[in-house]
Amino acid sequence: MKRYVIIGGGVAAVGCIEGIRSIDREGEITVISEEDHPVYSRPLISYLLEGKTDTERMKYRPDGFYKENGCRVFCGRRAVSINAVSHTVTLDDGAETLYDKLCVAAGSRPFVPSFDGLDTVENKFSFMTLDDALALDAALFESARVLIVGAGLIGLKCAEGIRDRVGSITVCDLADRVLSSILDSACAAVVQKHLEQNGIGFMLGDTVQRFEDSRACMKSGGTVDFDLLVLAVGVRANSELVRDAGGEVNRGILVDEKMQTTLTDVYAAGDCAEGYDAALGARRVLAILPNAYMQGNTAGINMAGGEKEFGNAVPMNSIGFFGLHMMTAGVYDGEMFEDAENGSIRRLFVKDGRLTGYILIGVTDRAGIYTSLIREKTPLDTVDFDLTKKAASNLIFSQDIRRKKFGGVV
Repeated sequence: MKRYVIIGGGVAAVGCIEGIRSIDREGEITVISEEDHPVYSRPLISYLLEGKTDTERMKYRPDGFYKENGCRVFCGRRAVSINAVSHTVTLDDGAETLYDKLCVAAGSRPFVPSFDGLDTVENKFSFMTLDDALALDAALFESARVLIVGAGLIGLKCAEGIRDRVGSITVCDLADRVLSSILDSACAAVVQKHLEQNGIGFMLGDTVQRFEDSRACMKSGGTVDFDLLVLAVGVRANSELVRDAGGEVNRGILVDEKMQTTLTDVYAAGDCAEGYDAALGARRVLAILPNAYMQGNTAGINMAGGEKEFGNAVPMNSIGFFGLHMMTAGVYDGEMFEDAENGSIRRLFVKDGRLTGYILIGVTDRAGIYTSLIREKTPLDTVDFDLTKKAASNLIFSQDIRRKKFGGVV
């Protein structure tokens, strides 16, 4: 009987468990999760603060998931080391557990710059986990002045989640635009204007130089007084366990298309793993929920002796703020085609006769068709690209391709 160990209790771990059980119904699965909660959907933590969901509805799998899959689970426990020679994982209490196959699905952690005076700030929070959200929830009050450092996805979703529960929100970022990792300047300006119309203030191209208790002294020379501070600058992959065990890491744990690391019998999946980006044509960390599940599932199948590869991942984001929805995917490389009307934007990027990326704001219906074109590197001369520039539709494909792709639907 094989012994499987999974480090991490998130979506990648779920994918891994389900991948293992699709091949091996008898092997022993041990899950080591630092979080003391059943697996949940992290993108929902802002909706928890808004009152649009609760901890029960946030669950990614039912309460009986682990039991039904024969898993032994250590919640609130941390793996501190891997011995790739003896095939053991050591926990924070010194206990060891043996593995035949190991998956590291340890996720990521907030990156906190070394701001001068940060230790003088009493009410400071991260915004990545359910515990982070619950801690912030307990601290909110109606007249609170909130400073959020970071205008990326995490910081802005936090702002949306607490907008109606505090007095004011200021978001600062060293970048000159919001969502700088996924939007170009023109699209970012549209989103920023919408956020400002909904009560969010911005200080862009500026960041904190030092903190003095509840005051932020900015690089520009200005100051911001606050009651609550949220640090949402970025994240770092939890790759140290594999690195310290002798495995190869870069920004994340290096894996091949089977999610195998450079250590024998050790796999990695999710936000801690650095795999192949089909849009970029290079390796990078793709820290998105669907990718985490698919990587974990691929790892689990291969750990159990099956055969599966996952080599066509692309960066994708689907997100909305105060009713304005957007989707992005791929890389913004090549010639840009734009269709903009009625406040909506559709931007498609084309290079070497293939779609490389897109930005959609307010027009997100059937965007998966665009993603498929990127993922499959479909030559655009085989589809109706003029229609593609106006709408995502099955009709962009020829009748023969529609039959093959959609099972006879033409």
